Amino acid sequence: MAYRIALIPGDGIGPEVAAAARRIVEATGLAVEWHTVQAGQSALDTLGSPLPEETLAAVRNADATLKGPTATPSGTGFRSVNVELRQRLQLYANYRPARSMPGVPSRYENVDLIVVRENTEGLYSGLEHEVVPGVVESLRVVTESASERIARFAFETARQQGRRRVTCVHKANILKLSDGLFLRTCRRVAESFPDIQFDDSIIDATAMKLVINPQAFDVMVMENLFGDIVSDLTAGLVGGLGLAPSANIGHGVAVFEAVHGSAPDIAGKGLANPTALILSAVLMLRYLGEKEMADRVETAIRSVFTRGKVLTSDLGGRATTSQFVASVLENLP
Repeated sequence: MAYRIALIPGDGIGPEVAAAARRIVEATGLAVEWHTVQAGQSALDTLGSPLPEETLAAVRNADATLKGPTATPSGTGFRSVNVELRQRLQLYANYRPARSMPGVPSRYENVDLIVVRENTEGLYSGLEHEVVPGVVESLRVVTESASERIARFAFETARQQGRRRVTCVHKANILKLSDGLFLRTCRRVAESFPDIQFDDSIIDATAMKLVINPQAFDVMVMENLFGDIVSDLTAGLVGGLGLAPSANIGHGVAVFEAVHGSAPDIAGKGLANPTALILSAVLMLRYLGEKEMADRVETAIRSVFTRGKVLTSDLGGRATTSQFVASVLENLP
């Protein structure tokens, strides 16, 4: 029986990297029934909404969703499609692994960590209003139920992957009520996982520790805004957002996406690096239980980078998107 996979091409370079990832998935031999739907600026232009109801329905009904980058206006315009998707579908866990890639220039070696980010509340709840002209107030929402849910996801992830430790990242020394609740909840959940070590780290100290010794961390769990920032930082440790996959997981619903921008300046030129979305497809295959296929694709990608002969321009090479994909297919065992 074929898997039902919703495909959201997105904006800018999105359609190019989405087509690349789709081609790789199909090359594994996975039985797939694709359902292509729109989101972002392209959806607003053609359908009148950046996140149409038919797109939400397709994601709900799919076994998994693969999503390209979507454009988000800064300061004005429509709300982030990513944030809207996560909240409308209760995709409460954002999973962002950061693993060193062979052949990619970096001052760090052997980085292998996971950022688990609470995805539905915090400042990203979008509860903002203007008190008086020139004064805006934003509400940061932290609940015990969401904190417990994301903490359990982090510990279960660590156990499933044979990881040693979970670190709760917070600012409870200053935000004693909100982050205090998050930290206390993580500590309580940790008691149910005696096989996993637990510690905690203040967010600003964590940022410093990451750039000094990222190998000191394993699985990190944190609230929404901290997770947004730290997961981009950890991507920088291994070569940038072009190499960073991500997953957004809810109960029976999952969206796998590249977290980099839509890069409109190179859209349609065949220069985009599809690695992040292909690695997101690897996470999707594992979510579907197709570990062998996922391992094959990841091995192929790492083989291409190890050889270093067919890389896109953002990584110092001259390969086009299609040439990079062809090289991955040649190395697909």
